[in-house]
Amino acid sequence: MVEKHAGWRGYKSKTVVKSKGGAGGIWFLGFVGALVYYLHFRSGTFWLVIWAIIKALLWPAFLVYRLLLHMGA
Repeated sequence: MVEKHAGWRGYKSKTVVKSKGGAGGIWFLGFVGALVYYLHFRSGTFWLVIWAIIKALLWPAFLVYRLLLHMGA
């Protein structure tokens, strides 16, 4: 993320770069893997494909839900 801070009336501006996105690639690979998995079982009609894409986007929530059920929380 890049933020620009301007001083008085826009003079002396500086750019601050924040980089904390190291896990983005891993989440993307997880999304692609989940998408391939769900499309393998749900390919057919248009709405089943859309549902497979939604499930691929939300797979971390499903994972946490199942883990909490298993732990008895």
